[in-house]
Amino acid sequence: MYCPQCGAQLPENTNFCSNCGVRQDMTAATAAPAPEEALQRNSSLIGWSDKINDPAFDQYLKNTNRWAAIFAVLLAVVALIGFTIAGEMGVDNMENPQAFFYGLGVGGMFILIAVFSIIGRKKSKTWDGTVVDKTIKKKRRKQSTGSDNNDFYWVDYMEYVVLIQSIDGKTHRITAENDDTQYNYYQIGDLVRRHRGLNSYEKYDKSGDDIIFCNACATLCDINDETCFRCKCPLLK
Repeated sequence: MYCPQCGAQLPENTNFCSNCGVRQDMTAATAAPAPEEALQRNSSLIGWSDKINDPAFDQYLKNTNRWAAIFAVLLAVVALIGFTIAGEMGVDNMENPQAFFYGLGVGGMFILIAVFSIIGRKKSKTWDGTVVDKTIKKKRRKQSTGSDNNDFYWVDYMEYVVLIQSIDGKTHRITAENDDTQYNYYQIGDLVRRHRGLNSYEKYDKSGDDIIFCNACATLCDINDETCFRCKCPLLK
């Protein structure tokens, strides 16, 4: 038998490809192409890109963490000053030092959110998975008019979901509203890799694509581009 993803020859009844790792429980209708057919595919767009080791990604993560911290501090200062002023003016019957402590609590919350986000990015790990399902659902939710908490209207939207199962058996979701770009980009059976820190997915086989997502800022780029036109990080291909 041959792997439907990379064309490698495998022993019969193999569950996973020893070359690319893709699951082999595919039906006869999606059986692997002959080796010579697999070799005719654009091999330069098949496989994990070593460009992930480019220093541009480390710099992007440093900048992201730095700006997250700066933004959180600014929000904390604004909250502290705003509540203090509100307390002095007696807004909503607030008085200082009570209003000051409210501002301190809200500001601290902003800083904690930024800290946990930075820690989460640093502790995240790279893992591989497979696209196992895709769904489209028509949904609706309440939308407040802003004038009264009890005054709202219904908003209809389409939810596009791509389900990815990691090798440890956990299921992860890529969700978008009213945008089917990623839904169409991924196909059931695609082998993907989630990169640590960036928390973005790279497809193993990009040979049939004419677009590619930047793994740093998620900008949609042309498959022929070498770097993202927005953040200038290398495209993983």
